[in-house]
Amino acid sequence: MTESTDNQTPIDTAALLLMLRRKESNWVEWGKACQKLQKSGLNPQEIFEATGFEPIQQNQIIVGSQVFDSMMSIGVAAATQTHYQRQGSDSLYELRILSQADRAATADYLYNRNIDSEGSKEVAKAFKEFSYLPQPPTGFTHHPGDAVAYQYWRYVKQQLDLTEKTRLIARGLMFAHSQGARSQLEKLLMELSAPAKRTAPALPIYRLETDEELPRTIPLAGTFPIDSNTLADVPKIAATGSFQIIKHNWAGGWVTFPGWGVLCKAEDPVAIIGDLENLPLKISHQAPETIVVLDRSVTEWDEFNYFAIDRDGKLAIEWFDDAPNIPILAKLVLVIHPKRPIDPDTPKDLWELED
Repeated sequence: MTESTDNQTPIDTAALLLMLRRKESNWVEWGKACQKLQKSGLNPQEIFEATGFEPIQQNQIIVGSQVFDSMMSIGVAAATQTHYQRQGSDSLYELRILSQADRAATADYLYNRNIDSEGSKEVAKAFKEFSYLPQPPTGFTHHPGDAVAYQYWRYVKQQLDLTEKTRLIARGLMFAHSQGARSQLEKLLMELSAPAKRTAPALPIYRLETDEELPRTIPLAGTFPIDSNTLADVPKIAATGSFQIIKHNWAGGWVTFPGWGVLCKAEDPVAIIGDLENLPLKISHQAPETIVVLDRSVTEWDEFNYFAIDRDGKLAIEWFDDAPNIPILAKLVLVIHPKRPIDPDTPKDLWELED
């Protein structure tokens, strides 16, 4: 029985079916025969019932024979051609995703390395992805073996486990074609055996989060008793920048406190040291030493604050229920006691201290 398809020469359907059933010639011819029968109108199931070639096998040998013809049009080694005419349809089937030139190069490589169909799939996939690169990476060439080697080179870079890195490098060296590709993988192997590079330590960084963490530095006028004129001699200090930096040649001394709100509001603060004997204030707390902070920018009386005035040439701090008839030199901002000392005989456990 002879049939024909559109724009094609007539085919002898019976002869093709008989060839397939008897498995005459080679698989390349079988693939071409299956393709002709399908184009003539027979479906894969009908061909299977007549020849024993399952539909999935028909597809494999049809595609494989097309790959074979395309690689032959480019040219392969005679040994490669002989080998794939006898067997290897499953391997050539995997090369369908490659260009004609890459199919030929890959077929030669697969034959020379005796790579099976499972390996053919890996090589074809790697070579396809490799071909997308604008140019081969350093050390690698446009060759199927180098393409797989590059794939393993990338895997090693992404891997953390030392044992797995070693295995991947060995696997990549099995496929590498050029000396450049082998060198790239051998460099990774040398890096594994090289002493680990020391990493720089973490920087000791701290961020100031609250206003109180920014100190307020105040010029020191001296120690009570103090002349009233001395208060006026202290320069007005201006801190600048995010860290409240002070640049001044004042030789009278400085004292620094946390950035408490009441101190930050003081526009022109001055500190004076005093004790219970000479401090012009009645303080019940038995502190051996106390610092008084005055704000010279406030010179108007109110009934809610203490103020500094001149008493016979000496600085005095007093409270007035009415506006005084003498000039106000400054407002008392804060009285600061030192940290309370802990008795050496006091229990060290916190819960005992709290009790």
